Amino acid sequence: MNYPKKPPIIDLMMGIPSDEDRSDWYEFMKPLFLDDESKKMFSFPAEYMFKDVPKTGKQKDFPLYVIQQMDKFGIKKANIGFNEKQDEIIDALKRFPDRFFLNYPVNPNKGMEEVREIRRLHKEYDIKSVDAFPSGLCPQVPINDKKWYPIYATCVELDIPFCSCVGVPGPRLPMSAQKVELIDEVCWFFPELKFVMKHGAEPWTELAVKLMLKYPNLFYMTSAFAPKYYPKAIVEFANSRGQNKIMYAGYFPMGLSLERIFKEMPEVPFKKEVWPKFLYENAQKIFKLEE
Repeated sequence: MNYPKKPPIIDLMMGIPSDEDRSDWYEFMKPLFLDDESKKMFSFPAEYMFKDVPKTGKQKDFPLYVIQQMDKFGIKKANIGFNEKQDEIIDALKRFPDRFFLNYPVNPNKGMEEVREIRRLHKEYDIKSVDAFPSGLCPQVPINDKKWYPIYATCVELDIPFCSCVGVPGPRLPMSAQKVELIDEVCWFFPELKFVMKHGAEPWTELAVKLMLKYPNLFYMTSAFAPKYYPKAIVEFANSRGQNKIMYAGYFPMGLSLERIFKEMPEVPFKKEVWPKFLYENAQKIFKLEE
């Protein structure tokens, strides 16, 4: 077992709830749901894929609760989705500025309005990345669609990563917008864009590895996957030519508990020298985070 003792950790996907019920996080994709379970029964759209979805309970202080969970498992910094209208997020940033950094969920259907919003949030809140869910948008926007190009160009200018769901989406939505092959055109046309794949890339993980070998600007985070289910091709790539490409991301409190993640983590067969890069160093470099 090569897992280090008390390693520093950067978690590239975490949320700060404002209530025990987090269904409002998924309002934006509800117009696309056609099956009854997705519309009426699931607490979050990919619930059928996860066991023991975390229950945060009612907390008097959600930002402090999240910090306590981070401290319990040695997480130094966490990337959270930014919503300027959520008081808990603004509160967390004011009270714990050295513990949280921001990604902004983008919608290219808004055109230049979204470009201006990215620039404003980068100036006012120092957002470190933008976040995309191509299959969850209404209407959907494939990864290589030209609607994304102004956002890609803005990310290049601001030197922030573009993080996108790739592969078959967990929610019951069409997958064509997230086919891994679509990334090829984007990385070719925007060689300065830091493109970070998230949410698995399955069933095209081998293609994802081939593209990471091909393009220096393409990376991968392990969001929404329990460590025991990290794709074999990704683990093997991290242990060889991809040790600077693969980064840890969790899924708390959306679908995975930190208890489960870090119970399983030591069993991942990474080489000793890969662990610090996977858990901390790669994210620190790619997302330009201070020590």
